[in-house]
Amino acid sequence: MKTKDISVLLVVILIVAMMIIPMPTLLLDFLLIINISVSLMILLVAMNTKEPLEFSIFPTAILLTTLFRLALNVSTTRSILSHADGGEVIETFGSFVIGGNAVIGFVVFLILVVIQFIVITKGSERVAEVAARFTLDAMPGKQMSIDADMNAGLISDKDARDRRRKIEMESDFYGAMDGASKFVKGDAIAGIIILIINVIGGFIIGMTIHGMGFAEAASTFTLLSVGDGLVSQVPALLISTATGITVTRAATNGSLGSDIMGQIFSYPKLLYIVAGTISVLGIFTPIGIFLTFPIAGLLAFGGYTLQNSIKKQEILQEQADMEEPVEDIGSPEKVINLLQLDTLELEIGYGLIPLADQKQGGDILDRIVMIRRQFAIELGLVIPTIRIRDNLQLTPNQYVLKFRGNRIASGEVYLDHFLAMSQGVEEDGIEGIHVVEPAFGLPAVWVNMEARERAELMGYIIVDPPSVIATHLTEVLKRHAYQLLRREETKELIDNLKERHPNLVDELVPGLLSVGDIQKVLQNLLREQISIRDLAAIFETLADFAVYTKEHRVLTEYVRQSLTRQITEQYAEDGVINVLTAGATLEKGIADSIQQSEAGVQYLSMDPQISRKITEELHEQIERVVKLGGQPIFLTSPSIRMYLKQFVDKVMPTVPVLAYTELEPDIEIQSIGVVNI
Repeated sequence: MKTKDISVLLVVILIVAMMIIPMPTLLLDFLLIINISVSLMILLVAMNTKEPLEFSIFPTAILLTTLFRLALNVSTTRSILSHADGGEVIETFGSFVIGGNAVIGFVVFLILVVIQFIVITKGSERVAEVAARFTLDAMPGKQMSIDADMNAGLISDKDARDRRRKIEMESDFYGAMDGASKFVKGDAIAGIIILIINVIGGFIIGMTIHGMGFAEAASTFTLLSVGDGLVSQVPALLISTATGITVTRAATNGSLGSDIMGQIFSYPKLLYIVAGTISVLGIFTPIGIFLTFPIAGLLAFGGYTLQNSIKKQEILQEQADMEEPVEDIGSPEKVINLLQLDTLELEIGYGLIPLADQKQGGDILDRIVMIRRQFAIELGLVIPTIRIRDNLQLTPNQYVLKFRGNRIASGEVYLDHFLAMSQGVEEDGIEGIHVVEPAFGLPAVWVNMEARERAELMGYIIVDPPSVIATHLTEVLKRHAYQLLRREETKELIDNLKERHPNLVDELVPGLLSVGDIQKVLQNLLREQISIRDLAAIFETLADFAVYTKEHRVLTEYVRQSLTRQITEQYAEDGVINVLTAGATLEKGIADSIQQSEAGVQYLSMDPQISRKITEELHEQIERVVKLGGQPIFLTSPSIRMYLKQFVDKVMPTVPVLAYTELEPDIEIQSIGVVNI
């Protein structure tokens, strides 16, 4: 533990010990002065914070200071009743502050308690309660606003996390303040009870034990008790005031003093009106001009000074606004920002702007949020924020998806139409704009509202424009998912896993594999649409085999074999998987062409004619399965799987290639064709 932690623990223990162990009056005097100092410090901090969360420890501070005051009350009560002496501080408050008059002191004490208990504490308690309730009710709306800003590209992922964390802290803070205000309320009640006990108990003890007369006992113990009550209530009043200031402050850019001066005195002309009113009051009432004219003159002078100050600030601001564009053009710091590229951008034509405007019913931002959640669940990848921009250079109905400034997909949608996709019927059966569906390349027709019902009756699948864009984005991002995983994103995944499996991560990184090596393995998995969500299982496999090889392609094959249950569930339907099997001649042809370099890296060295023959045969088999409406899946031995995948990618990259060892033993494999050469 750090020295600061130990010191706080010792302070709390000593506070509790004060209630049990008698303290000398000299030490009590020091502790009473410290109590007043700490309370004054808390009040000043509360006045200078810009927002309540800057003083998030305040609820706990209220508890500790309240406990400290009660411990002091117990100690001073013990000293007063035992020795008829409360120390110099209490005697000073009892004689000097209240003039030695117990009745006046008792009245002053009651006034302080009423101010603290009924006015400040009661109001602070109510404000904290309402603030806690409204903060909790507003959390869902704030969360949605953060998601919308992030999807619009207005804030980054880090900014979104910080804002979400701030919302959670606000809810916790106001909830804690709601409870902490009860401490201050209880402290005021305890002060009254302790005063009554001290007066009555001191009167009895003074006459029976100390041998005082009635008048002497009443005077002595009443003054000491009232002085003790005032000493404790002054810090309590400071803490109550700090509580009220904290819970009633809204988030601003300045301290309480600057806000008051900047807001109350932001209208100098009103000071002239106040000055004139005070002057009239002195002229036409018995108050007289002797008291009113100096105050009126001070107000008028303040108004004149503030008015001149505001005019100077406006002139300086105008000059700064005029100079700002010149600085932006010539400043190297401004130019360097132009080099930054957004990872993902969605540019839309001006005709599609309503899709991104929530006020017009656009929900494309919400759909992008769902896409990012879908990727996290299905692939275990957090895709970057997709920044949405309007581009006047595009046609009105066009949209373009860019990856690091380069176009990777585009399409057109019509807001007042619906996309009708055929399920076997002829597209000529309905009128509309004939296009190719952007996500899967199927023939489709954009139909208007009148033709929509007819298209549905004819068996067409009807899709609205936002769904067309969302589906297109999803399929394109799946194909480019491996490119979205860069070293920074890989490091974030590793850090997230380390919070739950620290020993596993420490064993693998950086001793066995670097972040770059792990990135390559994860990219290989994502390239073939294998989810990396079970990162712990992936890391365990890497830790087992990275001792023998650092070749990322070989490590990827080991990882795939450890994810058999996941891969089987991904491609099998009802316990059955239909596959195209690599024949013996194909496997032998590929296996005989595998060579090994001097560095120990394996590669494929094949005769061009054999390579062309394999590609043609694969293309023929894939086309045959696709025409029958099936999903082509190749199955081969683990030793040539990654090399066969290279050939399949030349024909259709989306076709998966599996190894026998990547499927569960209880799965039923049905061959729908054999590929030979």
